Amino acid sequence: MPSQDTTGSVPRSPQDRREFFRIQDRIGLEVRRLGDNDQADPDLFKDTPLDSLKAEYRRLDQDIKTQLANLSERDRLLTGLITTLNSKLDTLARIIAFEQNPLQPDDWQDVTLSEGGLAFFSRSSAWQSGDLMAVRMTLPPELYQPQGIARVIDLDRTTAGGAWVQAAFTELNESDRQQIARHVMRWQIRQKQNR
Repeated sequence: MPSQDTTGSVPRSPQDRREFFRIQDRIGLEVRRLGDNDQADPDLFKDTPLDSLKAEYRRLDQDIKTQLANLSERDRLLTGLITTLNSKLDTLARIIAFEQNPLQPDDWQDVTLSEGGLAFFSRSSAWQSGDLMAVRMTLPPELYQPQGIARVIDLDRTTAGGAWVQAAFTELNESDRQQIARHVMRWQIRQKQNR
């Protein structure tokens, strides 16, 4: 469903309507420029020897979800308990993963985020329209870490050096897109509750 900027700051023309809701948030952001010869591989952030364990964890998680769908037809109470335990284990796994590779204070920055892309300030003015980048985000408070490939679509250079970089996701797993969508939805709910 197309939407306008959720910040409500400036009325948008019909040509400026977006396909996804956008939010302004402070997230952990890791960006790596991809060269012309680099493959567009979102797994450029493989920085631990635990990658095979993480893949096994994701496979087991998918197995559990499949089995829970079958179990829900027979015993709703047990399904609810197992779903809660699975969520608890997921949260614990994210906490452990985050503690093993904590982001530095400079890695947390204000961004505009949607399922379609993001915009952020870069101290480097070397970005050009069309550049590819690998992006990994840490979305608080759940600490989800979606990652993907984005292409720079626009730049707004500042007089102080650096630029506001606008990028659209070109490759993003459906599960990562859903994590971003849930984060945007929860952010909007929190904003409404704080009013």
